[in-house]
Amino acid sequence: MFTVILLSSPSQPALEGALVESLRNAWGGRHAVWLASDEAAEFEVAQKPDNLWEVWENCQAMGVDLIVVPSATRRKKMLLADMDSTMIEQECIDELADEAGVGTRVKDITARAMNGELDFDGALRERVGLLKGLDASIISKVLAERITFMPGGKALLATMKAQGGYAALVSGGFTAFTARVAAELGFDENRANTLIIEDDKLTGEVGMPILGKQAKVDALEQITVRLGLTEEDVIAVGDGANDLGMLHRAGLGVALHAKPSVAAECDVRVNFGDLTALLYVQGYSKADFAG
Repeated sequence: MFTVILLSSPSQPALEGALVESLRNAWGGRHAVWLASDEAAEFEVAQKPDNLWEVWENCQAMGVDLIVVPSATRRKKMLLADMDSTMIEQECIDELADEAGVGTRVKDITARAMNGELDFDGALRERVGLLKGLDASIISKVLAERITFMPGGKALLATMKAQGGYAALVSGGFTAFTARVAAELGFDENRANTLIIEDDKLTGEVGMPILGKQAKVDALEQITVRLGLTEEDVIAVGDGANDLGMLHRAGLGVALHAKPSVAAECDVRVNFGDLTALLYVQGYSKADFAG
């Protein structure tokens, strides 16, 4: 059995019952269950629909995310999450670059790297190099004034942890940011790159080895083994090319507001929902949310 989930934006819920019933009838689905009024609904079908992606495109035009997952394995025991443009709404290195006066140049490199057009390690070293000489106190300033959380993150963490879940934040960004974000949202651990600081200034260098695409896969392997879980037990979420390894390996990989080239490689794509979409996909209703 498979579960079909339809989602709309929580800030502007616009999921119509007529759409849900139309799809349920067309695909021979079981009775529909509303997970959140006007926002999220689901129903079961015997097999994955042959015209799924054609219907998906039509739903996208209506501001609705359409997701189909195996029913038996949808509830996960571990969350593995990217940070930049996933758990937070910004790219931390871009915000630091703005403060350093090299924002436009760095943002261009970031966009190309996240779209898979540039080697991640080289792109990171180049961007960090442009921050050389920046006062280290800028990190705290950026955290306080520029960083905002992606909606739904606290509910996602609180709900999964209330059910005994484990949460790991694994970022190609920097430990100065992941430590704060992890503490605020309730992650059990965090991994990221280290900005080298000497005499209270950024040296323009990043600690080695660089945590990139493979390091996120390594984290998935290492943490599941340590916890006695399987990779099928993991739901991973990210938006960039360096997330694809973990998104493909996890039992459920979610491309959240992802770059087009990244979304194209993922079966589960969330373009209108927020991080609570990861709860709906697992079968939680809004009434089940913790925190």
